[in-house]
Amino acid sequence: MHKHNAEDILRQHQLKVTPFRISVLDLFLDASHALPLNIIESSLNDPDRITLYRTLKNFEDKGLIHFVSDGTPMRKYALCIDDCSEHSHVDEHVHFHCTICLNTTCLDHVVIPQIALPQGYAFEHANMTVNGICKECGNSEKLK
Repeated sequence: MHKHNAEDILRQHQLKVTPFRISVLDLFLDASHALPLNIIESSLNDPDRITLYRTLKNFEDKGLIHFVSDGTPMRKYALCIDDCSEHSHVDEHVHFHCTICLNTTCLDHVVIPQIALPQGYAFEHANMTVNGICKECGNSEKLK
């Protein structure tokens, strides 16, 4: 997905191309980690909140972004991988939350282990967050 520009991606996901949607999607395309809602809002210079929430919901419904639960109270979103679509989100992967910079990164190729549930339980969704120190913080002066 990252190879294309925002307009192409919006069209591929059958979303109307608007300047606001391009701005929101560009934030995700430029980010290396999940974006907290407050950062999205401040990066867009005080957007209309209803428009922003609808845009994020549409992006999530179409397989562009997914909600990231990292154990913090902040609502965060991250760009989906190429395999996600409106009908199939492939976002059950491990998230890494850095305890120094507080960024949360998708580890797309680290899958959540399959859970054997007891009889009578129905699986719906799994979430796994690993907490630790990311490679940027591990290489920085913060640890020295």
